[in-house]
Amino acid sequence: MDLLLILSYVALCVAIFKIFKIPLNKWTVPTAALGGILLIGTLILLMNYNHPHTNLGGQFFVTTPIVPVVTGKVTEVPVTPNTLIHKGDILFKIDATTYQAEVNLQRAALAEAKQNVLGLEASFKAAQATTAKAIAERDRTYEQFKRYEKGFKRGAFTAAEVDNRRQFFLSAEATLDAARAEERRAKLAYESEIMGENTSIAKVRAQLIQAEFNLAETVVRAPTDGYVTQVALRPGMMAVPLPLRPVMTFIHKEDQYFVGAFRQNSLMRLRPGFKADFIFRALPGQTFQGEVVEVLPAIGESQIQASGVLYGSDRLLNQGRPLVKLIITDDISSYHLPQGANVEIAVYSDSFEHVSIMRKVLIRMKSWQNYLFLDH
Repeated sequence: MDLLLILSYVALCVAIFKIFKIPLNKWTVPTAALGGILLIGTLILLMNYNHPHTNLGGQFFVTTPIVPVVTGKVTEVPVTPNTLIHKGDILFKIDATTYQAEVNLQRAALAEAKQNVLGLEASFKAAQATTAKAIAERDRTYEQFKRYEKGFKRGAFTAAEVDNRRQFFLSAEATLDAARAEERRAKLAYESEIMGENTSIAKVRAQLIQAEFNLAETVVRAPTDGYVTQVALRPGMMAVPLPLRPVMTFIHKEDQYFVGAFRQNSLMRLRPGFKADFIFRALPGQTFQGEVVEVLPAIGESQIQASGVLYGSDRLLNQGRPLVKLIITDDISSYHLPQGANVEIAVYSDSFEHVSIMRKVLIRMKSWQNYLFLDH
């Protein structure tokens, strides 16, 4: 871009020399050259600092690798590549035979568990009845034992008869203890709950939820609005839940932002809201307006992570450029540019605004220059 400015000045000088018929001698030529150095040098320094430019710009977009949650053979791939689809649309299907069978099995197990709980209720009530019967038997044998004990004191019964009744009472008491233990066991089994539901039912219900989730995952759907491209998945292939082997890549439909890498010298002239011009190599002669959204707060080349080695001073030699996030405010939808297209960006600050005219002229000249290229 600086070369364009120099060539423009040279062309202007040639025109002036021709129009005004200024002779070429040892005074006029050095004067024009020296004046050009001072004038162009000053303008370039003011322009580069206050209205920075970069040819390291492009568009970034987020993709999601589609990895199946369950394993199975692909039965259908109804998605159309490079066509906008909506959230929830089907990307592909996996054979659901085994997963449907597991759901049916767990539903049967849930019904069985519910029946078992009814049986536990009946067992608990039967244990309560047994306990009540044991209490009555204990009280009856106790009354007999006390009656025989009083009769023994009056000589009506022998000591052997009293001891026999005492053994009957102790046996009834032991039977009552056993009945109460069985009642507690039946109560614990019947009233065992988690989150208001019997534990056996809750366990089977959790297994059913897992089975239904696996069944639902045999139909893989779009996570958001967007599209897939370069689809190589075909029916008959095996889909395996391995994060390192996605079966397709999903591109999200989001707001389009551009990122430019500017020199650190101009950081103080890069602020949100500043206007910007964009030129695409794919669109020679076209210039589009936009603005700065934000300056990213970190430079990637300076990042470090915890490791077992010490970092040396050589890392300081790799001085990166700050990344600036921008947006194009003009409508470029009619040009059908692929996402990821490269751009050159010029930002206009609020300092020395009159110098920005030169930057605007130069970037438009650079846009026309994009018609000129050679294939190697």
